Amino acid sequence: MRVLIAGEPGRPGGDNEDFAAAAPGLFLVLDGAGSPPGVESGCVHSVAWYARTLGGLLLAAASDVGVGLDEALAVSIERVNALHAGACDLGHPGSPSATVALARVNGGRVEHLVLADAVLVLDRVGQVPTVVTDDRLAGVIAHLNEPGALPSVGGEEHAGRLRSRVERLAVYRNQPGGFWVASTKPEAAHEALMGSTPLGELDAVALLSDGASRLADRFDLMTWPDLLAVLRKNGPGELIARTREAEASDPGGVRWPRGKTSDDASAVYWAVRD
Repeated sequence: MRVLIAGEPGRPGGDNEDFAAAAPGLFLVLDGAGSPPGVESGCVHSVAWYARTLGGLLLAAASDVGVGLDEALAVSIERVNALHAGACDLGHPGSPSATVALARVNGGRVEHLVLADAVLVLDRVGQVPTVVTDDRLAGVIAHLNEPGALPSVGGEEHAGRLRSRVERLAVYRNQPGGFWVASTKPEAAHEALMGSTPLGELDAVALLSDGASRLADRFDLMTWPDLLAVLRKNGPGELIARTREAEASDPGGVRWPRGKTSDDASAVYWAVRD
């Protein structure tokens, strides 16, 4: 069994708001999300603090295979709440949050949980990969029908559009008919996408923050088999390096409209058969 992990902040010297970790038979990636400048969060803690704190607690909770992955996530959210309820407004719609991709070996199967737009890829023996991601946030954005693409990254117009998007999305966050993400509501955990696969059917499992999956699902520069081949041969660090090259070729987000030139990127690659 071979496990490779890499993570890199979107801005050199910046704080990486992702969290990636592994323990025996357990793998996870969290992608922290907060409010852009000018939008209040109601919390004195950073997004990085939230992702790391939730990630560490989730790693511990999910290590008990007698506990369902969704229950482990719900308990972990409750525990994070208890750590900062006295200092922060947990009812604020801008509270720090995180997407989650989690995989666990339980007997002869690999269980998985995905909440929000983190990505889990099951590399199946002799079959096309199965890609698991939660597209409800994308559905809400499409429903809002924002006019036109985001303007060039870095300008005030771009920043204003991002603030407006976040404020409008807050109404739909962790609500029925909206989208679900790990934040302050434990019940969000039970809205995650879950499943299990026989261990013998898998060559590998990859868990990616959306900053590490964009060569395949946003930029269309790789297929999922291509992405898995890079991970298999050169590891997550090479995948992130290639992502940075693509982002640098389009710094203003003209070819690929996006919120930031470069996003935090984290990946865990578990080669089942090595």
